[in-house]
Amino acid sequence: MTGIARMLRAPAAVAVSLLAVTAAAPPAQAEPGPTAPREFVDLRSVDPTVLTEMRYATAHTFMGERVDGYRQPVCLLTRPAARALRTAQRRLLRQGYSLKVYDCYRPQRAVDHFVRWAKDPDDQVMKGEFYPLVDKSRLFEDGYIAERSGHSRGGTVDLTLVKLPAAPTRPYVPGEKPVPCFAPEGERFPDNSVDMGTGFDCFDTLSHTDDPRVRGVQRANRQFLKKTLTDVGFVNLPEEWWHFTYQPETFPDTYFDFPVSRRSLGGR
Repeated sequence: MTGIARMLRAPAAVAVSLLAVTAAAPPAQAEPGPTAPREFVDLRSVDPTVLTEMRYATAHTFMGERVDGYRQPVCLLTRPAARALRTAQRRLLRQGYSLKVYDCYRPQRAVDHFVRWAKDPDDQVMKGEFYPLVDKSRLFEDGYIAERSGHSRGGTVDLTLVKLPAAPTRPYVPGEKPVPCFAPEGERFPDNSVDMGTGFDCFDTLSHTDDPRVRGVQRANRQFLKKTLTDVGFVNLPEEWWHFTYQPETFPDTYFDFPVSRRSLGGR
């Protein structure tokens, strides 16, 4: 082989070698997962003024960890539900308030994560905050955990009210000392929302929207939120002051499992 031939062949051999390595070990990347139907939108594209605090995309949950399927802290909803929230938000802004969402569409894989956690009696790291008076063995029987959720259909949202201008909130620090979710407002985990009597996701009968023990300003705040959303087509779940479903639902019988991510919308 001549020197020139060797020089020409060497780069070719290197190129073939690199191609082989690339083919054998493709760069790691997240699986895209299924995509959302076209009826789903990002709430911010409909009304960017609604505040968001997507709890399940953080470790500040009743499980003490980020929930499966929450890849980004975005609120995905069916378009009619998002438009109804926009109508409610416009009314609230004129009165000096804003909505703040904690959870919107929830994939089935997240619900499955809840179920696995509920069946593990040894994992009670967040009991002191979220379910201090409830035995974990009763979470299914008492209705706090279920194998299906209306959130997975896309028309259900968990939310609260914030008095404007919204005060900043500190981040949750994993491992911090838990305080019961029904403790007085100044003692439980700080939230810039109005006082509803309990925190979000509080597994206690005090979370029932019309619990007679909740009175005064706390009761008035709950009723203000309920009336505002009822007037635009939402129905409250009586056991949770924060839980509302838009009616009629776009997908009343379908439980979706695409991830909570802007990519799930396919560029919409």
